[in-house]
Amino acid sequence: MPTKPVVRTAPLRKPPAPDDAMWPRVTREVADDLAADAIARDRAGKPPYDEVARLREAGLPTLLTPPAFLGNGAGPDPSGHVTHGTHVTHGGADWRTAAAVIREIAAADGSIGELIARHYVLSWSSRFFAASDATAAGLEPSAVAHGWLLGGGTDLPDPETGPGLTLSPAGSGHVLNGRRTFAAGVTVADRLVVGATSTRTGELLIALVNPAHPGVLTGTDNDRLGQRLTGAGSVDFDNVPVAADDILGALPRDEHAVSAFTALAPLALRLVLSHVALGIAEGALAEARDVSRAVRPAPRPDAVDATDSATYAVRPSGDPYLLLAYGELATAAHTAAAVVERATDALEQGLLTGRDIGMDERAEIAVLVAAAEAVTSRSAVDITTRILELTEGAASFDGRAALDRFWRNARALTAQSSPAHRLRDIGDHYLNGTHPPFTNRA
Repeated sequence: MPTKPVVRTAPLRKPPAPDDAMWPRVTREVADDLAADAIARDRAGKPPYDEVARLREAGLPTLLTPPAFLGNGAGPDPSGHVTHGTHVTHGGADWRTAAAVIREIAAADGSIGELIARHYVLSWSSRFFAASDATAAGLEPSAVAHGWLLGGGTDLPDPETGPGLTLSPAGSGHVLNGRRTFAAGVTVADRLVVGATSTRTGELLIALVNPAHPGVLTGTDNDRLGQRLTGAGSVDFDNVPVAADDILGALPRDEHAVSAFTALAPLALRLVLSHVALGIAEGALAEARDVSRAVRPAPRPDAVDATDSATYAVRPSGDPYLLLAYGELATAAHTAAAVVERATDALEQGLLTGRDIGMDERAEIAVLVAAAEAVTSRSAVDITTRILELTEGAASFDGRAALDRFWRNARALTAQSSPAHRLRDIGDHYLNGTHPPFTNRA
C-alpha cells in the first residue's frame, strides 16, 4: 500500500499504554494486507468474511474493550494479550486510538473501515443506553469471550422507509418483529445490535440478537455504487425471542428526557464515519500521487516559462499545474484532519467524563462533530473526484489503478448525511447559542 503522506495524527495527550503503542504497527500490517487485493475484492463484491477474519486475527474488534473484561477466565500470554479459542483479544485502548485505526483501515479499504467503525460504536451500546453504570457493561464480557463482530444499528429508521422494528412483551422477555436495512455488518455479524420500539411503552429498546435464529432472514445489498464490502443488507425479524438479559438499554420517547451521555451515541457514530471519509480521501490521494510520479503525461505546450518546461521535462511530477492541484488537495486533507481531530479530542473527553457530562458540554461536542462531518464529506468527494482528473490517461479506471473505487466509496458514504443540515446547526449555535437537536435517526 502506498505510504500516506497527507496528515499525521496528533500525539496523545497522555502517555500511551503498551497496547496503544502497538496499534499503529498492527493496523499498518492489516491495512497493507487489505490494500494488496483491494481492487479484486471490490470488483468481486462478496460478503466480507475473509476481511473480518483478518480483523479478528489482528485483535482489532476488541480494541475498545475495557481491560477488566479481557481476562474472562483465560490467562494472558507474555505480551499481556488473552487468547479465547482461536482469536486473540487486545483492548483497553481509547477512542482516539480507535479513530486512528478506523482511518488507517479506511485508507486501504473504505468498506472495511466503515464495518469496523460501526462495530466499535455498537460495542458501546450497553454503556450508552444503560440506565446506570452498574448495568452498563452487559455486552462486553460475552463479546470478548466469543470474539463477536457486531452489526446492525440503534438509530431510528426514516419514517418513509417503514415502521421499523417492534419489541412486544412475551413471558419474561420480548419478541422482535419487523424489517430494517442496515449499512454494515448484517451479512457477516456474529450478533446484531438493533433498536426497536416497545409496543408497551413506546420507548426505543436496544436489543442483542443472534442472526442464526431461524426467525432472522438476511438479504444482501449487492447493487451499491460504493462501499460494497460493508456487509450491508436488509434483515427480516419474524417473532424472534429476545431474553430480558439481551435488552441492553433504552432510549426514552421524549428527547428531552435523554441524558447527555446517552446523546453522545449518535455523535460517536457520526464522528467515526467522518474518520472513514477522511481515510478514503487520504488513501485516494496517496495512490494518485504514486500514479502521477510513475507516469509521464503528454507535454504541455502552455508551460509558463522555460524553467517550468525544463523541470517538467526532467521530472514528470514537476508539472506546475499538477503541483498546484496536489497542493490544493493536500491542504484540503490537512484542513479536514485538523477539524476531525479536534472533534475526536472533544468526544473522547466527553466519554471520559461519563454520566456527569452536562448538556452544554454535549452541545459543544455536537457542534464540533457537525463541523467534522461537513468538512470531511466535502473534502472526500472533492479529492476523490479531482484525482481522476489528475490521473487521466494514467489508467484511473483500469485494472492497474482503479482509482474510481475511492470516488464511489466517498459518494456512497457521504450520501448518508446532509452537510447543509449540519451547517445550519452550527450556524444556529454560533448566532443564537442554540443547542444542536438530539436526533437518533439514520
